[in-house]
Amino acid sequence: MHSDSRNGWRRRPRVAATLVVAVLALTVAACSSTNSSAPSTTSGSTDSSKSSPASIPSSAFTDTTGLTSNSVRIGNVSTLEFGLFKGAAVGTQAFADYANALGGVNGRKLVVDSGDDQYAGAPNKQLTAEDIQKDFAMVGGFSLEDSFGATVLAANPQVPNVTVSLSPAANNLPNTFSPSPAVGGWQLGPLVFFKKKFPQDITHTAALIADQPSAEDKWVAEKAAMGSQGYKVVYDPTFDITQTDFNQNVVAMKNDGVKILFLEQMPENYAASVVKALNQQDFHPALVLGGSTYSENLVPDSGGASAIDGAYMEQNTALFLGEDAFTIPAVATFQTWIQKASPGFKADLYTLYGWLSAELFTQALEAAGKEPTRGSVLQQLKKITSFNGEGIITTADPAEKVPGSCYIIAKIVNGHYQRYQDPPITGQNRGYRCDEPYYFYPPK
Repeated sequence: MHSDSRNGWRRRPRVAATLVVAVLALTVAACSSTNSSAPSTTSGSTDSSKSSPASIPSSAFTDTTGLTSNSVRIGNVSTLEFGLFKGAAVGTQAFADYANALGGVNGRKLVVDSGDDQYAGAPNKQLTAEDIQKDFAMVGGFSLEDSFGATVLAANPQVPNVTVSLSPAANNLPNTFSPSPAVGGWQLGPLVFFKKKFPQDITHTAALIADQPSAEDKWVAEKAAMGSQGYKVVYDPTFDITQTDFNQNVVAMKNDGVKILFLEQMPENYAASVVKALNQQDFHPALVLGGSTYSENLVPDSGGASAIDGAYMEQNTALFLGEDAFTIPAVATFQTWIQKASPGFKADLYTLYGWLSAELFTQALEAAGKEPTRGSVLQQLKKITSFNGEGIITTADPAEKVPGSCYIIAKIVNGHYQRYQDPPITGQNRGYRCDEPYYFYPPK
């Protein structure tokens, strides 16, 4: 049950609430296969990472577990302890509420069956096993322990699993479909953008990486992508999840002549601590943040607008905390229904993942018709090759597990996130920059 690590997280709830974002590293993908346009997601240096899903079990086409004449039950297993991934459950429930308010899916209401695995493998496996006996599909869950539930789903390939999965064991299953497919590599677009903006600085690049295997693996891929563009990384240590003071790191960076610092994989409160240390040491390299740092708390936690103004941010979602609400209706819808599902809740990346997973599942369920089966829904999921959540996230291919290559650049100005010279949202690519391919690593 991973009792030791679980107890460790009990002792450090604040640490627990942040490590996971570092593990995730930001490969958000997309949804809505109808009205998006994005470039093909091909590798700058490798072959495509597309795979051919195994055939659907014939028994799945008569399997209606969790389905009644007026409802469909969906299971959600997330880590809710300390509020860790509460957003995943909130986002899934919020989309279900939204869909139900519109009449449900082909006359059926979505009923979310939410469970807390308490950041432990055995409960994750047990809850998943229980859910597939009573719920039609697994939708929107988020957990560092999803490899345990993956063993259950592997033994039950008739069950649709529509989630953002962290473990390769879960992500690679033929019955897993994600609005944010996880593959090795990195988006080249942002790296090319900053190379053009700071051409003299990229030979003195730095990054700080959480000392967790998944975060380190992700950094290996990003570093390889950087190398392909001429970046030279002169400082890239790992940091322990208990670290709260980064002054020594900043002094080292200053001594090494660092000119541009990438913190895209760093969680919000760690990034805020780094910003404080940068200011304390009066050291100000170009600062690049990412989706894991995108939070309502980043600016105040960093010491206010004057402490962090001018920092850049690259991510492959819209500004879903509300800044894009007036120009991207899906952002306003997301914000509205999150507050209805959980008044006062501050949405995060996991909230968006829960929402998008439910939207992806709902799209397939609707396409399966008035008498769906698990098999017919799996069949429809395999047809969704372009999905972007009505523009709230860049387009990816859930059916073939291919991530999107488009992105946005934002900048913190007067303490607020603002898009930075991005294309118009009314344009072909809906406000995303789609100028470079995805860099797959390792090469195939």
